[in-house]
This record gives sequence, C-alpha cells and structure tokens, in this order.
Amino acid sequence: MSEFDLVIKGNVVRPDEILSDAYVAISGGKIARVGQGAAPSAKEVQDFRGCWIMPGVIDGQVHAASQLNQEGLGMASRAAAAGGITTTIDMPYDDPAAISTRAAFDAKVAEARRDCHVDVALYATLLDEDNLPEAAGLIEAGACAFKFSTFEAAPGRFPRVDDDVLEKAFALIRPSGLACGVHNQIQYLTTKNVTRMREAGDTGWDAFMRAHTPLIEDMATTQVYELGARTGARAHVVHVSTDRGFEIHRMYRNAGHDVSLETCVQYLMLNHEDHAKRFGARIKHYPPIRPRAEMEKLWTHIAAGNCTFVSSDHVSWGLDRKDDPDIFANKSGGPGLETLLPAFWSGCAEHGLSPLTVAKLLSEGPARHFLIDDRKGSIDVGKDADIVVLKPETYAFDPSNSQSAVQWSSFEGRTFHARVAGTWCRGEAVWDGQRIVNAAGGHDRFIRPCLGAAA
Repeated sequence: MSEFDLVIKGNVVRPDEILSDAYVAISGGKIARVGQGAAPSAKEVQDFRGCWIMPGVIDGQVHAASQLNQEGLGMASRAAAAGGITTTIDMPYDDPAAISTRAAFDAKVAEARRDCHVDVALYATLLDEDNLPEAAGLIEAGACAFKFSTFEAAPGRFPRVDDDVLEKAFALIRPSGLACGVHNQIQYLTTKNVTRMREAGDTGWDAFMRAHTPLIEDMATTQVYELGARTGARAHVVHVSTDRGFEIHRMYRNAGHDVSLETCVQYLMLNHEDHAKRFGARIKHYPPIRPRAEMEKLWTHIAAGNCTFVSSDHVSWGLDRKDDPDIFANKSGGPGLETLLPAFWSGCAEHGLSPLTVAKLLSEGPARHFLIDDRKGSIDVGKDADIVVLKPETYAFDPSNSQSAVQWSSFEGRTFHARVAGTWCRGEAVWDGQRIVNAAGGHDRFIRPCLGAAA
C-alpha cells in the first residue's frame, strides 16, 4: 500500500535551507514529510529533479474585482495558478462598491468559495467615520487586513480617509492584531502638480513620474507610520518605490513600532529610462516607475532583509483604459499574477540573491503578515501542501496566452530565467504547466487569519 497520496521530487526550498535531490510527501492535502535521497512510495509521484520545489506564492495585493463584469476572483485565480500563486489576498476596492460592510464581505466570500481555483483571503475597508462601527463585524467575518488611502482614487469606492478618522480606525483594529494597510499618496500635492502640468500641456509619456514626486510618496509613508505609532496598530504601507521610504520604515521599526512595508515587483524590474517611453501608459502604476538608479537602491534593501514582502498589485485593465495620449487620463495598474514569481526570481538571480530570498518575500513574509502562517507560507510538515515547481529556463515573456482577463503585460519581452511547471494547492494539482486542471470551488477556498497568532 502506498504510504502517501503524492510525492514531488526536486530541489526543495525550505525556510532556511535548500535540499538538493529531495522530495515532498503529501497526505490529506498537508505536507507529511520532507527529505533527501530515496523517496517513499505514493499513489502518485511527480519527478521534477533539476527543478525547484517552492512554497506556493501568496500575492499580498490583488485587485480582481476592480472592473465590473471583467475579471472577478475566479478568472484571477486561474492566472494566479499559472503564476505559481496558491493564495491571493484581494483588495477591497471593488466595482461598483467597496467591501466596507459585513454583507458585502460575506457576498465576496461566497464568490471565492464558488469560483476560485486557488485559495483567497480578503481585505476589508472602512470609508468614513459613519462606517467605523462595521469594523467589528468585518473582523468577525474573517478579514485578513484593512486597507485605507490617503488619496481619493475613486469617489466613494476608493476614497481618501481623513487623518483623524484613520486614527480612530487604527485604534479600533489594533486589538485584533490585523494590519492597517494604506495607499501612500499626498492628495493636495498630487492635484497641484497634475493641474499645473495639464494646463501647460505637459501630459506625455514621461509626465506621470515627474508629477508624482518622491516627496508625495515619502510624506504619506511617514504619516502612515506615525498613525501606527500613536495607536499601537500594525501600520503597513502597501507600495514603497523609494529608497527613502525604506529608510523611514527602518526609523520607525528601530524605534520599536510595529511597522511593515511591501514593494511591488514592477518597482524592482522596470525603470523609467528603459521602459516608460517604450510602454507608455501600460507601465502607469501608482507609485510611478522610478529611474534606474532608484530601482537599484531598492535591491539593496531586498538583499538586506528590509522588505516585509513583494506583491504584484495586479489589476486587469483593458488596453482601452491605457491608450489615451494624456498620460493622466489613463488608469493606473496592470496585470501581474503570472509574472510576479518568474520576474522576482529572475531579478534575484540577476542580483546574486538566493532562492531563499524568493521564498521569504513571496511566501513566508506575506503568510506571517496576514496571519495565515499557521498553515501557509513554507514547506514544513503540517502546513498546507501549497507547492509550485519552477523549471530553470531562459525565455522572453509572452502574455498572449495569459489566463487573465487581458493578454498584455508591461513585462512583455522581458527575459525570465524560470518557468512555472506546476502548481498544487492543498495537494491538489491546479496548473500542469500548460493549463488549469482542477475545477473551481472544489474546496472552501476562503482563508481566515489566525487572530491568536497576533498575540
């Protein structure tokens, strides 16, 4: 009789070591044994010797429902699986209404359970002072974090929350141990710069970066961390693109405050000089893609362990939202679920960083941050068997066969050094390197945080 349900062979990347010629044995959807040498018997054996067996990626910033009737959690989960992502953390700024009530949150949970191929955890938000009483119900419903903004991206759906209301919201959330994530952008400086530049007709491909100065981002980053310091809440900045932003984070962390940050893979792999003119509004993100020198400074922070995790900030805008000659009239963001892992892996390889860095910042870090590391984030016995296999291969990325709602990418033509050869979520095969192989809704895909882990 077979000892295990599934054995996967290859080079296993664990939290603090890489095991060559090793295996992961799986039973009942959990990791049951990890070892080297001769593998035990199993009902199914997948031999990927020469490939990397990684913990499934947790993408901590996904906007799957920001476009009405376009993508949604289910389709996004297909792209996630193709990219080696086994858990998506979906943001709350859905179209047409943000997830700011218990009823809206429960409806989104039902969507995840019905439509998804991989696991999903969900952010919630609070929009204004009148909305604050919803916090307790959203925590009880299973929100893994709360998201706020210092900038109004969409009236009502993605509003700027006043500073005094943010302080009250942070204080309400603090006892739960959940993180308070904030979009870091100063409203009045943004408006001032964009208005001035539009009046001057300065709206070309390079204008977005010049309008959104490092000061706009760094001042807001400081504001977020000061709110955390005042309230004792876990203050998190959801996209840092500047060297100074990392330094501000380190100042507050060294002072003993519970602060964290993420950067997004595009800020590590794309730069203004090489990519902005070529791709135009396709690489319009907030924060903007920075100059090459700033991008390289971020890698020093990655190498030094100063980053909590790396995310995609995925959103599948159609190219009809990215083709206006006025750079400011286009939507910010782009698809990223299928490129997060191969892009970050490739960047780490190009900067001499180990696969351990990839596992730390794409799996272990987000699992710990969102309080799901009791079951996710590493290849350890007893954890969910969330596995991605990476095949060493050098190729130019082609988005034309994307599993997402759109078939374009600002990484088009970028050389990657690894390809996703297979993805398993809780021991179930989801992606075989060519196609989705599981049915949607086969498990309860909604993941709740372990609030006791915050103690």
